[in-house]
Amino acid sequence: MPDQRRHRGTHPEDLRLFGADALPALQAAVAELAWLLTRGYPRESSLKLVGDRHALESRQRLAVSRCASSDADVARRQQRMVSPQALAGGPIALDGYNVLTTIEAALSGGVLLLARDGVLRDMASMHGSYRKVDETQPALELLGRTLAEFGVSEALWLLDRPVSNSGRLKTIIEDLAGRQGWTWRVELVHDPDAELAQSEAVVATADSGILDLCGRWFNLARETVQRHVAGAWILNCQI
Repeated sequence: MPDQRRHRGTHPEDLRLFGADALPALQAAVAELAWLLTRGYPRESSLKLVGDRHALESRQRLAVSRCASSDADVARRQQRMVSPQALAGGPIALDGYNVLTTIEAALSGGVLLLARDGVLRDMASMHGSYRKVDETQPALELLGRTLAEFGVSEALWLLDRPVSNSGRLKTIIEDLAGRQGWTWRVELVHDPDAELAQSEAVVATADSGILDLCGRWFNLARETVQRHVAGAWILNCQI
């Protein structure tokens, strides 16, 4: 059956799974998982342990896993995060789908996760295919506005070539940049993670695997939401 979703990241059970009544257990689970990870325990078995302890459902466990990092990982990531002022006059390389879907989710009222490492992550998922939603164009416009405010000289968008509809999204991004006069480039690559990990430019992503390997990085999704998406649903697990 074709995907008919018009919004990103929304789920019919999220009000129950991530509402005020669920928040204490979720925050406790993040703290406990981080404690275990800091002491070298494996993530998968540790997540099962804390998930079972707090009787968390599968979507809640996914959120806890996305929020929790070891103390060492948090420290390393924060040491290499740059400020908005550091972007002025320089290029930035974007983990395209990663950044875009977070802003789409914010605009659609989806739950966002303020993780322990300070990164804003979403609960959206793609399974080999990207579908344009109602929030795609507004999300791109907000990202462009934010990058312009910071004085970025050039934005390189890296999109996963194997993901279906990447070519269509490339055209949408390029058309918008052309109309706005933004210096953007869009490249379809087989493995954006590897290229971002080796990039000499500041990297924009919330992907923990990239954050642990790249040089300098910027918290673009969080900055964009905080500046331009009033009332976004942010679940604070930065504990």
